Amino acid sequence: MQSLKKSSWPERGELVLATVKKVADYGVYVALEEYGNKEGLLHRNEISTSWVRNIRNHVREGQKLVLKVLRVNPKKKHIDLSRKRVSRRDRIDKLYTFKHERKAETLLRLTAEKLGKPFEEIAEKAAVVMEENYGGIYPALEEASRNGPEALTKIGIPKEIAHVLAEFAQEKIPPQLVEVKGILRLTSSKADGVSVIMEALGAAKKMSVSKNAKIHIHTIAAPKYLLRVEAENYKEAETVIERASEKAIQVITAAGGKGDFEREK
Repeated sequence: MQSLKKSSWPERGELVLATVKKVADYGVYVALEEYGNKEGLLHRNEISTSWVRNIRNHVREGQKLVLKVLRVNPKKKHIDLSRKRVSRRDRIDKLYTFKHERKAETLLRLTAEKLGKPFEEIAEKAAVVMEENYGGIYPALEEASRNGPEALTKIGIPKEIAHVLAEFAQEKIPPQLVEVKGILRLTSSKADGVSVIMEALGAAKKMSVSKNAKIHIHTIAAPKYLLRVEAENYKEAETVIERASEKAIQVITAAGGKGDFEREK
């Protein structure tokens, strides 16, 4: 779904998602999905950084492309586009964003259907407010997935709409986790040293501070162990990995061994 704040025409320098409609000798005609399938032209000189002998060796009808807008002339209804000026990172980011926008639109439509209200009413009372407060609809729905309808009612979305949106968000949008990790070194020269190390690692794994934080421990090569923590935010992840590593070192030293921890950056 295109942002509710977007104009009916793309801006110069903007990345757009396009579908190839027709391949000609001089270029490719595409439809811009986010702008009502407006037609744009990808000239053969803008297809690739290398020489394009045969355009059909580079694109085909029905193919979806991430393109950069070079020029826009609404009066002539003309949009010039480029593929060669789109980096791999640009392409990945655009596809990622587009996927999220589509999912956000789906949840808004499901909410409108469940409440028996027009989609336009839900967009006005919820989507616009989410964009203004969270910088986008999907980030707001992610927050509602984590923290429930309060994440939406606190920014002024009507309670009835917020509850249904949060319900769909929690069902369809799993919380995004962040990851922190480091190397844990544990040694013991005692006869039962292996058992002591396993006890230390087991103690570390139990140090999660919430059900949403996950601790993973992988053996690299004794005495090195990878300690990896997934959580909803970096503050929580850092707290968990600090507690887990300290607990492991505490257990190993109490048993006469040695331990230290080094965070990976």
